[in-house]
Amino acid sequence: FSASATMSEKKKEIPNAMKYVNGGLAGMLGTCFVQPLDLVKTRMQIGAGEYKSSMDCISKVLKNEGLMAFYNGLSAGLMRQATYTTARMGFYQMEVDAYRQHFQKAPTVLASMGMGIGAGAVGAMVGNPAEVALIRMMADNRLPEAERRNYKNVADAFIRIVKDEGVTTLWRGCMPTVARAMVVNMVQLASYSQLKAYFAQYFSGFALQLSAAMMSGLLTTIASMPLDMAKTRIQNQKSGEYKGTLDVLVKVAKKEGVFSLWKGFTPYLCRLGSHTVFAFVFLEQLTKGYKKYVLGDDSDSNL
Repeated sequence: FSASATMSEKKKEIPNAMKYVNGGLAGMLGTCFVQPLDLVKTRMQIGAGEYKSSMDCISKVLKNEGLMAFYNGLSAGLMRQATYTTARMGFYQMEVDAYRQHFQKAPTVLASMGMGIGAGAVGAMVGNPAEVALIRMMADNRLPEAERRNYKNVADAFIRIVKDEGVTTLWRGCMPTVARAMVVNMVQLASYSQLKAYFAQYFSGFALQLSAAMMSGLLTTIASMPLDMAKTRIQNQKSGEYKGTLDVLVKVAKKEGVFSLWKGFTPYLCRLGSHTVFAFVFLEQLTKGYKKYVLGDDSDSNL
């Protein structure tokens, strides 16, 4: 009897591969909703003084480039989620499950933060090439015609970058990308897990997931914005204007003011906050659906 009980218990474990698949799908679905906000955020970060506000940026893009310009770089955005989010979400879920099995309890705040840092570093290394392509594709239309790269899609971007600039260019800005991802995931993943546990006394189900994800998105935006701006500037540069993350932060603060480090905060909050909500809610539903319909288990996810 105990052997068969053990076997059925093992059957109810979600395979590690599915944790990665569900994580990637959740990120890609979220990106389909927030891509226009990502474009606005990117344009504001690289256009020093070009746009007065988020609404000014939206208005100018709409007037000069048309509605579909807001989805420039969507293929690269989806590729980024298929690599970065697949890796980080899958890795984090494996870490949480391993922690629960070893300690027989939910992760502490410090443990969640450490696991988020690890998941962010892994995801950023895997997703950096798509990140470079995404930044360039979203920034292309603001350049003079002679300077535009005119990538047709993410595959064309990869091929031309490798051919014209070398394969290592795909990992340009990797250090700020990894640094940002470690901060983002330390705050985002850890705060979601901890807030969900705290809010469980007030909410349950979808309301619990939504409230925890919204607070997580706000905290993550505040913490990661300067590093995101540095990453964007480095990946979009054509010359060696910036030597590294610290160089960007110092130069921008000196030339444009300290608050320029949070330039594009509103679209970034809308983008990252919304994506955090969509990604976590989709991940929770995908995980719950797999457990219910494939494993016959009605319990919630372990996030």
